[in-house]
Amino acid sequence: MRRPLRRLAAVATAAVLTAATAGACSGSSGDERSGGLPQVQMQQAIGATEGRVNLVVWAGYAEDGSSDPRVDWVTPFTRATGCKVNAKVADTSDAMVALMKTGQYDGVSASGDASLRLVYGGDVAPVNTGLLTNWDDIAPYLKNQPYNSVNGQMYGVPHGYGANVLMYRTDKFSEPPTSWGVVWEDNSPAGTNLTAYDSPIYIADAALYLKAKRPDLKITDPYELDEKQFNAAVELLRKQRSKVSSYWHSYMDLVQSYRVGDTHAGTAWQVIANLARDQKVPVGTTIPAEGSTGWSDTWMISSKAQHPNCMYRWMNWITTAKVQAQVGQWFGQAPANPKACRYTAKGFCNDYRVGDAEFYRKIAFWKTPVANCGDGRECVDYDRWAQAWTEIKG
Repeated sequence: MRRPLRRLAAVATAAVLTAATAGACSGSSGDERSGGLPQVQMQQAIGATEGRVNLVVWAGYAEDGSSDPRVDWVTPFTRATGCKVNAKVADTSDAMVALMKTGQYDGVSASGDASLRLVYGGDVAPVNTGLLTNWDDIAPYLKNQPYNSVNGQMYGVPHGYGANVLMYRTDKFSEPPTSWGVVWEDNSPAGTNLTAYDSPIYIADAALYLKAKRPDLKITDPYELDEKQFNAAVELLRKQRSKVSSYWHSYMDLVQSYRVGDTHAGTAWQVIANLARDQKVPVGTTIPAEGSTGWSDTWMISSKAQHPNCMYRWMNWITTAKVQAQVGQWFGQAPANPKACRYTAKGFCNDYRVGDAEFYRKIAFWKTPVANCGDGRECVDYDRWAQAWTEIKG
């Protein structure tokens, strides 16, 4: 596999807002299927630029050359539009929600476990796809998804996506693992050297495994869990707790944990594996037989945006094929615009399954758990997930 440029320095030096700071401010998930959608106006035209745009982003989404002089799509944007970019890096979805609630930011690169909270909290506005110059180029299967739209109305423009992979030390496993059982069951080659993503949304990973392992639970969607299903997932996580050496939300902390040998296996992102390999850490990644959870990020505009015209220009810039290629290779994800493949390194789009709708459907992408499952069942909402996660970690 030919690996792309990556943002080691960006991860190591970015000023991030931690989950500990923001978790208490994540806000209620609301009941997304029973009404109560805030009435927020949608912008009808793009006017004169306001001179700046304030963004909340994942690390690596708004590179200006400070991490690596070869990696810069922010400076050309400012030159082309006159909009100076002020990017605040957050390392969890809860942190992003908390920052957007301040009303100080024009837009956010929200993952699916944050987007509906922002919509139903009235923190973001519907997006006018008629103002998005690259809308027709975005992969159709990324549009009108449960995590980026409500009642057929888009609340953002898709940016990129990827799977939460199983990462393992190749010197601890004689063969690549084929099941997530290595992180859930006893007698794993990883022993007590496991890692897990530090977020309530990780409960879905347990539910995904139980979907295959325990058909009697009748789990159809790992984000739509009734009381019995939810309790089973929580119990599995409690059982796993004694074998978890670290819960991670910092990329570099996880790389370090694998490097020194404290961690042998666990959930990760492909970019983290790439960073670890850059440091000569013997790691591999796989998507096991049960499938995987994953993220599909959406650029959303604040309902209180002070620079909405610059925000729409940013959404148009960041979804152009060339910029999508830059971001995808730097971050390590599939671009939402498949035309990016014209500008990527050889093999990149095959490695990341860009434009592959079948692969996309195999991933259970993050979405906000809500109380009304929409099928007559009462499900456990995000607030309960957050409470349970705090109790699981102890």
